Amino acid sequence: MTTVRRGREFLMVPGPTPVPQRILNAMNRQPVDFSGPDFIALSDRLFEEVRALFETEAQVFLYTANGHGAWEAALANTLSPGDAVLIPEVGQFSEGWRGLAQSLGVECRTVPNDWRHPIDPDRVEDALRQDTKGEIKAVLAVHTDTAASITSDIAGLRAAMDAAGHPALLMVDTIASLGTTAFRMDEWGVDVTIAASQKGLMMPPGLSMVAANEKAQAIGRTVATPRRYWDWVDRNRGEHYQRFCGTAPELLIFGLDEALKMIAEETLEGAIARHARLAGAVRAAVSVWAEGGAVAFNALAPESRANSVTTVLLPDDFDPECIRTPARDIYSVAIARGLGQLGARSFRIGHMGDVNEPMVLGGLAVIDLVLRRAGLPVGQGALDAAIAYLSAVDGVAE
Repeated sequence: MTTVRRGREFLMVPGPTPVPQRILNAMNRQPVDFSGPDFIALSDRLFEEVRALFETEAQVFLYTANGHGAWEAALANTLSPGDAVLIPEVGQFSEGWRGLAQSLGVECRTVPNDWRHPIDPDRVEDALRQDTKGEIKAVLAVHTDTAASITSDIAGLRAAMDAAGHPALLMVDTIASLGTTAFRMDEWGVDVTIAASQKGLMMPPGLSMVAANEKAQAIGRTVATPRRYWDWVDRNRGEHYQRFCGTAPELLIFGLDEALKMIAEETLEGAIARHARLAGAVRAAVSVWAEGGAVAFNALAPESRANSVTTVLLPDDFDPECIRTPARDIYSVAIARGLGQLGARSFRIGHMGDVNEPMVLGGLAVIDLVLRRAGLPVGQGALDAAIAYLSAVDGVAE
């Protein structure tokens, strides 16, 4: 018998996230003359408005790229081959950033971690104090790692760097935290921030951003790494054409304009509060499932659990596809596979971007169903717990 699925698919992965119809409509148009006054005026405005997302006065650069492109742009503009960086390990994406840095000839020193705890600022401080020759040029930190579903304390990390008296740049990956979690670039002393369009910003993949303060840009005028497309200096030469290093990604720019309007309507604080509220509902459900002994949070410290994604650990001998496949193929709920060292024993629930309470509750109901179908011993009443949580905090900024 052929299974016919009706209704819409629930995309509950940590990127790409659902794209609102308003943004799709804004992008559903013909290109325009990108050297014409209307598009130049739009671009000028967006380059200014996007700063508010980072809470910064730093300059923002836009690239036609995913988050990996933003990683490379940040590195290529601030480091020369042979320079050293310090990477506090937190999950798959701190490891990915390290691999990219190594491909550029950068020496990577790691502060080890178990992928179940956030970055430890004290250990970073110790590592920097040991760098008596000042060889470390930057600290590369992932704010929210979507493999581990852990959010780290960036303000605490900057305080540790300051306590060590170390001049390294602080570079932060906010790909999975921007728009979902408080991030204050200037207040927290971040020098370079990277982000991408396909998560909290509710857009399709393809647009990445790097915000760089004057300290980072001054270093960028001296480093020896070969670059052309990523080059901040070249993009600052004054011609509108150079800001994009060629033809502008016009449809993505139109989408970004609409995304910024939607965030402004909700307010950035409101969007962050909504993500905290929905994450709390997911955590309430996972806490009940965990009572059965078969599943657990990957993030051990409750205060480090991410607003954007929750990684759920399964028994070592259990195939996560027994959860993901029926959820997707039978019930039209897409949840993510685990990554890296967590890949064979976890699944991930995305709850960021253009999501609301009914979407999250519907997704949790399907996960509850497939967990039971798979015969895993899980606690009963997960949906009741999620609903009880929302009934207590709904509409209240946390």
